[in-house]
Amino acid sequence: MLYSPKKQQKSSSSSGDVTEEAEALIIKPSQKSSEASLFKVLYKTFGPYFLMSFLFKAAHDLLMFAGPEILKLLINFVNNKAAPNWQGYFYTGLLFVCACLQTLILHQYFHICFVTGMRLKTAIVGVIYRKALVITNSARKTSTVGEIVNLMSVDAQRFMDLATYINMIWSAPLQVILALYLLWQNLGPSVLAGVAVMILLVPINAVMAMKTKTYQVAQMKSKDNRIKLMNEILNGIKVLKLYAWELAFREKVLEIRQKELKVLKKSAYLAAMATFTWVCAPFLVALSTFAVYVTIDKKNVLDAQKAFVSLALFNILRFPLNMLPMVISSIVEASVSLKRLRVFLSHEELDPDSIIRGPITEGDKQAELCTLYFSINFTVPEGSLVAVVGQVGCGKSSLLSALLGEMDKKEGYVVVKGSVAYVPQQAWVQNATLEDNVIFGREMNESRYKRVIEACALLPDIEILPTGDKTEIGEKGVNLSGGQKQRVSLARAVYCNADVYLFDDPLSAVDAHVGKHIFEKVIGPKGILKNKTRVLVTHAINYLPQMDTILVMSDGEISEMGSYQELLKQDGAFAEFLRTYANAEQSMENSGKLTEKQMSSNRQLSNSSTYSRDTGKTQHQSSTAELQKPLAEKNSWKLTEADTAKTGRVKATVYWDYMKAIGLFISFLSIFLFMCNHIASLASNYWLSLWTDDPVINGTQQYTNVRLGVYGALGISQGLLGLTYFKISWGIFASRHLHLNLLHNVLRSPMSFFERTPSGNLVNRFSKEIDTIDSTIPPIIKMFMGSTFNVIGACIIILLATPIAAVIIPPLGLVYLLVQRFYVATSRQLKRLESVSRSPVYSHFNETLLGVSVIRAFEEQKRFIKQNDVKVDENQKAYYPSIVANRWLAVRLEYVGNCIVLFAALFAVTARNKLSAGLVGLSVLLFFLQITAYLNWLVRMSSELETNIVAVERVKEYAEMEKEAEWSIEQTAPASTWPKEGKVEFRGYGLRYREDLDLVLKNINVTINGGEKIGIVGRTGAGKSSLTLGLFRINEAAEGEIIIDGINIAKIGLHDLRFKITIIPQDPILFSGSLRMNLDPFDQHSDEDIWRSLELAHLKNFVSSLPDKLNHECAEGGENLSVGQRQLVCLARALLRKSKILVLDEATAAVDLETDKLIQSTIKSQFEECTVLTIAHRLNTIMDYTRVLVLDRGEVVECGSPDHLLQEKGIFYSMAKDSGLVIWCVAVRSTWSYTQFTQEF
Repeated sequence: MLYSPKKQQKSSSSSGDVTEEAEALIIKPSQKSSEASLFKVLYKTFGPYFLMSFLFKAAHDLLMFAGPEILKLLINFVNNKAAPNWQGYFYTGLLFVCACLQTLILHQYFHICFVTGMRLKTAIVGVIYRKALVITNSARKTSTVGEIVNLMSVDAQRFMDLATYINMIWSAPLQVILALYLLWQNLGPSVLAGVAVMILLVPINAVMAMKTKTYQVAQMKSKDNRIKLMNEILNGIKVLKLYAWELAFREKVLEIRQKELKVLKKSAYLAAMATFTWVCAPFLVALSTFAVYVTIDKKNVLDAQKAFVSLALFNILRFPLNMLPMVISSIVEASVSLKRLRVFLSHEELDPDSIIRGPITEGDKQAELCTLYFSINFTVPEGSLVAVVGQVGCGKSSLLSALLGEMDKKEGYVVVKGSVAYVPQQAWVQNATLEDNVIFGREMNESRYKRVIEACALLPDIEILPTGDKTEIGEKGVNLSGGQKQRVSLARAVYCNADVYLFDDPLSAVDAHVGKHIFEKVIGPKGILKNKTRVLVTHAINYLPQMDTILVMSDGEISEMGSYQELLKQDGAFAEFLRTYANAEQSMENSGKLTEKQMSSNRQLSNSSTYSRDTGKTQHQSSTAELQKPLAEKNSWKLTEADTAKTGRVKATVYWDYMKAIGLFISFLSIFLFMCNHIASLASNYWLSLWTDDPVINGTQQYTNVRLGVYGALGISQGLLGLTYFKISWGIFASRHLHLNLLHNVLRSPMSFFERTPSGNLVNRFSKEIDTIDSTIPPIIKMFMGSTFNVIGACIIILLATPIAAVIIPPLGLVYLLVQRFYVATSRQLKRLESVSRSPVYSHFNETLLGVSVIRAFEEQKRFIKQNDVKVDENQKAYYPSIVANRWLAVRLEYVGNCIVLFAALFAVTARNKLSAGLVGLSVLLFFLQITAYLNWLVRMSSELETNIVAVERVKEYAEMEKEAEWSIEQTAPASTWPKEGKVEFRGYGLRYREDLDLVLKNINVTINGGEKIGIVGRTGAGKSSLTLGLFRINEAAEGEIIIDGINIAKIGLHDLRFKITIIPQDPILFSGSLRMNLDPFDQHSDEDIWRSLELAHLKNFVSSLPDKLNHECAEGGENLSVGQRQLVCLARALLRKSKILVLDEATAAVDLETDKLIQSTIKSQFEECTVLTIAHRLNTIMDYTRVLVLDRGEVVECGSPDHLLQEKGIFYSMAKDSGLVIWCVAVRSTWSYTQFTQEF
């Protein structure tokens, strides 16, 4: 593997390469200059199929106008008493045939549109996923996980919605022109009055559409921020609970939500105005036309034929006029989404040629590679072992990133020979079985697999896991301890049998003895990988003598390079560094610094732990046979719960909950106003039919002015009632209330809930379901109520006109009901399945984004893309049937509707002698042109309502989950000065992770006096972390109690407890936001305090050098700080809180020795009076503690001063021996002095 200088130095024989490169350079800029058009690509892919829909739409539009024309003939027939009967029957039959044809054509058209929509969405999700795998790290910072998830869920959906409407762009004007032509024939020039009104309304609608666009962009932005923050909260929930920070973060989320709701409210008002104009538009058009028609000429009589045929045409007009603004806003929404997608898709991509994979032809030439950090030259001979050492933040991990091609290369070149395997500093584990994690898509080779598992010290862990290596590992590896995750990550790399291995400090997370085992069996000169090229970033000094080469880095430069002996001879910085630390560390074969990050493997794994069943075995007896647990047991155990779909009808309580969320008074008021609105609308139509039946005397009608006045008044009152109704933004009340409850309930859930629930499910609730509640449910409810009242009104009018219709309304109504019930049951369940199959798509996507560098290093992109495609297909399998079910329903319903029309017309024909033309017009018109549409809408909306109200159901689901104890309890709240001395007593304490499991900790009786320093040690899985979790009541006691300064902690509120004790956790988690917010989210401390704590945490110089100082923006998860720096930030948090009891959970795992020493000295000086409980790794850090507790299998087996325990030769002694401390202790029995010890050596 070689870093080498610019290519020009190559011999002329390779000039071919140079020209190729030049060509590439010439071609590239031209691509960049023209901006890629996503629209063109989508059009080319999906256009041809979609174009068929044009033909169907055009045919349907023409057929639509046949209706009013036939109606005209029918009314003439009723008026003309001499006409033969067959004419009537002929017209009726014609009407029916037309309607049926229309139905068939329309639904063929819809089918094409929906299928195109579905394909569009699938394609977009696929392309986003593929892009996310190749995007550079700097570009990743501009698009957060939240934004990318939104692109997949919301923006892709926008295209889907648009596909169904887009044809209206040409179809609506066509319909308007045809309708106006027919109207002109009917009423003459007075139609122009109506046209004028329409033209006036167009700009109003246009302005509204533009406004809606700006609001939408704003809302999407707030939404991205909210989802991003929720994502982080869910990823860092454990830290939030330990620090009792839930309230601060709840406020942050609600602040963003408030902005979002403000915009929503404005949009709702706009929508109310728009609806007002839409409701009034057709009416105003009709009113102005009729008014002009009857006033220009006294001889103009408004008879039934003119009035009702015109009304039928006006009603046809109503649809395109209503649709145009919707289509325009839909196009606007899609264009916003198109732009967001284009921005994301045109992000910079990693240059695959930045590193050259292949054999090295030239000898090892000097080379130089410049990235953000480096100007570096070095060559690693094949098969050698290279260590990279240096202080925190000096660019060690960046060097590996450069070798993986993850950094920007400025100049020079990098050659890597053969395939690469990479072990990152923070292990990335998939939500799959342990075996799948290790094999990582390779062929299964039993013997190799067993060798790898053994070498990576995973046998004892597999023995503890409930179903051996078939155990499912939760998202982000929640049910493994840090050390286990790291070993799984290591095993994955070793198994894949690559040529070059890059290790980013994998030994920092494991116990000393495990680290030693791994070094000997895997990485070291005698390990499995002895013939491979290995680059190891490490802080562990004791392995350095065995390295072939050591690179010493400082500030992004390689300051020294050579073998251990050479570097000692040079007597430079490295030798100095060794002298300082060897004293402290040499003995301590700090083979991996620090006890296994033991979120003890019996953590949630003890969810059904075989842990206590294995008590008889020692950890080393496990044979390979142990890998396979008995099958029955194997299938019974599942950690994460997949998102489940409820079945059956949506319960009435869900609707009631929604109404309560709005507020009952407002709910009922809205319904009442809506009803009045519809009564006014019916009255105006009935009044019109009375008017047309006025007798004609001397060629004019008598009461024209009165009739016109009342007609106008009724119409305007209808508009005003509508406006007041829409003005009440009741949807917003529900949105606010439901989101607040969801957020509160999720934050109040215990840790076990988050371990069981994949974050995808939760993100799904916060993005998709809340989006549905915000913007889908309110309009659906409006339409549902509208169609209900329309249907009732239509039935009343029909019964008034043709009482005989009473015979046929009930049976047809029954058919409707049956079809509707049958359909809704299917459609609702499909919708639920679709919703549930969407969660895995997001979960998998999130997981991919977190492990993208690993996936790229192993070159597994293709497999992950395939997995994503399979998951998307699963989702579409539920979506496609629901589209088809919709078409099925519509065709059935419209045929029933067409039958109703047939009967209404037949009644009119048979009873033409008894009927007035006005009533025939009214009944046939309302029936023919509207009742089918109303009934369709009613069924469609009732099912839409039921399928969408599922969102409310899913959001409410979490309200019934178990909750943690109260955050604060007034009655038992301790005094503000508590705890004064920091005395902690465990009395008969026991802890279990779930009701049905064995105890993880049992009968622990320990008293820790105020100010004592206690080290807690034990092998992996002994229950060390469980003890601290019990102290913070992350898990409640199963038996016994913990008393702090005389107060039983189980009796007080969680926040009262957690604010008073401080932990420096294993995984240093930061949240995106300013550095200041990360240290003090409640703003309780002054800047001086914060600077002081930073100084004590040795971060002051680093923070002062940042341009924004304390306001430095931390990236999502704190990615723009190194792991060591994050750990120091956590230390600064603890210094700031200055509580009486401090818990260190392997707090120095990720820092180099120098920093570790600084941290230890800071803790000694700053927390002198405090009680300190340390879960120890490097045993030397606790050698001067007052007492050491040794845990084994959940019980305290030894307790006493370190000196005393060493003499007892128990477990502590054997651990110290593993760490090489015993020789030292023997040598220096009396004086605890490092210097003497080094002299002894």
